[in-house]
Amino acid sequence: MEERLLVKRAKRGDVDAFAELYGKIYKKLYQFALYTLKDPEDAKDAVSAAVTDAFESIGKLRKEEAFSSWMYRIVANKCNQKMREYYVQTEELTEDNAGIFEEPEGDTREESMEVRRVFFGLPKEDRMIVGMHVFLGYKLREIAQVLGMNENTVRSRQKRAMEQMGKQLEGLR
Repeated sequence: MEERLLVKRAKRGDVDAFAELYGKIYKKLYQFALYTLKDPEDAKDAVSAAVTDAFESIGKLRKEEAFSSWMYRIVANKCNQKMREYYVQTEELTEDNAGIFEEPEGDTREESMEVRRVFFGLPKEDRMIVGMHVFLGYKLREIAQVLGMNENTVRSRQKRAMEQMGKQLEGLR
């Protein structure tokens, strides 16, 4: 069923319509939260809290076609709340907590660990931008909508973050 029609039904209180909408984007919301928070349980909690908030406030959604970006904004806010609660910038990457990325073909385990370390060393917003663009395949315009930022700002932050990662990784070779 078309997303806009489902949103209209959900706004009228149709639980099944909301569940169908949620079912279509849950996996990507979870991946986004996981890349942001680095912890599977916290990612699940953030998405769950976001969905509860979204269900309660879907009547406030102005444009039906904006459902997905609206959901990402809610999840991003929940992730930011979680990070404010517990985030420790100095967490060491270990074999246990670095497994959220698939290893690219041809890379050694050491190279993959370095990429993860450098990625997780980025500021949280830059990590969100790079994660959404590189790992989830979102266009910079979509990321700007989700994060409520200017597209040029997202573009420059993504470029700067990738250059920073490249310099750090190049320095290790």
